[in-house]
Amino acid sequence: MDKIILKGIRFHGHHGVPEAERHVGGHYEVDATLHRPLTNPGNTDALTDTVDYAEVVSRIIEIGTQQSFQLIEALAEKIATTILEQFAVDAVHLIVKKLRPPIEQPIDYFAVEIFRK
Repeated sequence: MDKIILKGIRFHGHHGVPEAERHVGGHYEVDATLHRPLTNPGNTDALTDTVDYAEVVSRIIEIGTQQSFQLIEALAEKIATTILEQFAVDAVHLIVKKLRPPIEQPIDYFAVEIFRK
């Protein structure tokens, strides 16, 4: 299956289990791989024959910044469900990262990875 790959979509969101963490918010990054045939848009060179990735990015940022979840698993599920419902894709693979999570130990990020079709 062909893929459209979107890497490094970043936003500041209000997610986390503690209320204080949701209040202050944190930095997130999403990598999305959209699975769909690309032969037709490759031949027609027409945006109408493919997925407008700028719209997908806008939708991911909208969900990440305007909704609040305790778990990044729930955030990932909402993004995946929305992409499948609103865009012409057969499947979506997501990696959702919580950058610099507020824990004592030094760590770059926590992440979840899901695949939905």
